[in-house]
Amino acid sequence: MRKKTSTKGKEEQGDIAITLKTIRYLFKIAWQHKPSIFIIYAINIIVVAIKPFINIVFTKLIIDELLGGKSIEKIILYVAITVGGNALVNMIENLLNELKGINADSMDKLLSRLISQKALSMDFENTENKQVLDQLEKAKTGISGYSGGIDGIASSVSMIIQNVLILLGAGVLIIIRFPILLIILVVSLMIRTFLQSKNNAIEIEFFKKLSHINRAFGYYFWELDNFKFAKDVRLYSADDVIIDKADSHLLTMTDWWREMAEQGSKYNAASGITDSIRDGLVYLVLGLNALRKIISIGDFSMYLIATNTLNSSMGDITFGMQDIVKRCHYAYEFVKFMEYPSAMENGDKTLQVKENHTIEFRNVSFRYPRTENYVLKNLSLKIHSGERLSVVGLNGAGKTTFIKLLCRLYDVSDGEILLDGINIKEYDTNEYRKMFSVVFQDFKLLAFTVKENIALANSENVPDEEVMELLKLTGMSDAIASLDKRLNTPTFKTYDEGGTEFSGGEQQKIAITRALYKDSPVVILDEPTAALDPVAEYEIYRHFDTLIGDKTAIYISHRLSSCKFSDRIAVFSGGGIAEYGTHDELVTHKDGIYAEMFGAQAQYYV
Repeated sequence: MRKKTSTKGKEEQGDIAITLKTIRYLFKIAWQHKPSIFIIYAINIIVVAIKPFINIVFTKLIIDELLGGKSIEKIILYVAITVGGNALVNMIENLLNELKGINADSMDKLLSRLISQKALSMDFENTENKQVLDQLEKAKTGISGYSGGIDGIASSVSMIIQNVLILLGAGVLIIIRFPILLIILVVSLMIRTFLQSKNNAIEIEFFKKLSHINRAFGYYFWELDNFKFAKDVRLYSADDVIIDKADSHLLTMTDWWREMAEQGSKYNAASGITDSIRDGLVYLVLGLNALRKIISIGDFSMYLIATNTLNSSMGDITFGMQDIVKRCHYAYEFVKFMEYPSAMENGDKTLQVKENHTIEFRNVSFRYPRTENYVLKNLSLKIHSGERLSVVGLNGAGKTTFIKLLCRLYDVSDGEILLDGINIKEYDTNEYRKMFSVVFQDFKLLAFTVKENIALANSENVPDEEVMELLKLTGMSDAIASLDKRLNTPTFKTYDEGGTEFSGGEQQKIAITRALYKDSPVVILDEPTAALDPVAEYEIYRHFDTLIGDKTAIYISHRLSSCKFSDRIAVFSGGGIAEYGTHDELVTHKDGIYAEMFGAQAQYYV
């Protein structure tokens, strides 16, 4: 059984722990999906490590030959080796870079898919959690431009390895003849490392601050320009308000960028001064030795190139390690999201195949996470197989919350929900949810074909005739039959210009058809006719018995016409069931909530 866990109270891990965990996590993904990428990087490390020594060795030989032996044949040979060697290395390196680029794109798409897969499979409770939404944004940002994803981190790792190889070769050459140069390089590197670490800390802190504002900024600029908001924006002149809010977030981002640049500039300036002092000392040491004839001009050139190569390698290793730490800090947000704990326990019981099921709410209380007030309090209710139940009440009475608990999108705070006498927590969650076909008031259709929206994963296996029969029951068959592509018509024009923008009522009918196709023993319709006109509403209810047959049906509705088709009515008020009975029973309670609601609506139809 999967236990409920929490990340609260956990101590922040150190840089090394975060770095190693992130590398292991991402490289494991790469090995599982693209092991060839490791071969490409290994070859690249060897090729790049060889390149500087071609120039170090053969530059000395060419200069000494020009100043001493003056053998044309040797000069031509050394030049040919230098030019040809560099050309070959560059050609191989360019080819490897192309291969790395292809793999990098593939890995980026893979990580994005893994994020989406995780988001789709998370407990519903997490999808309404601001902390989780912020973590999702951090995960997306962390594996993109900030860390570079697997390729960015792999490139940093390979850079360190290849520079270690270069360092060993150049270091041996320098330390044998001029150990003082090594001391100069190490001291300068230590100073620059300290300065860079300060700058990196500023960038990491900036990234953490930016994730939240990015989500808000993205909402205003990428969500609200969606045409689904077009009517409200125009009728209520909301465009200026939206732009103002977006500009406000943009200004905040700009201010933060400026602050980061100002803080980092002093460290960059100090690094530049350190580099100048180091270079001056290196030239002084080698120049004095050349003037005293202790070393030849060729040696001077060789040791100068070797020193610069060694300095570059030491710097690349040090800053590469810092870069890895920084990249892994960003990418670790991806790891944290992927490892986000479940909010719910998951049992292992499977549903028993039987005709009659009984669902019972027993002293159920519930409040949403991170809130103090209870939405439901000590609610008890039993629903029998084949029963039609209408749940009514004013806004905020807990009707939709009741359905979320029943479908186990949330777990109860107190009490228990029983299916056939067994706590629903003991069932496998996916198995348990097979019990329910639901149409929520805020239902969503996907930018898929009509058939795919109804049958989803099973769309390729279900005959068109079966889907059309269901559409006939919901009054949509004629509309679909009139389309050129019929069931293969996309529901929106998002990705296909040949798509159809169905009306709200038509979309609702398709959503109801989807619920019926699932063929679950319990059908739940949360405001099922909210987007329908009265005639269409009447037709839906008229076909009610045909639509659900002997299934259990639960209606959530503000319009009480469904109540006349129901066996029982539960009136929600004050976090519990204030009234319970048939329509005829409840309507006679002159001072009752139901009688008042029914009377208020009925007067408009008299």
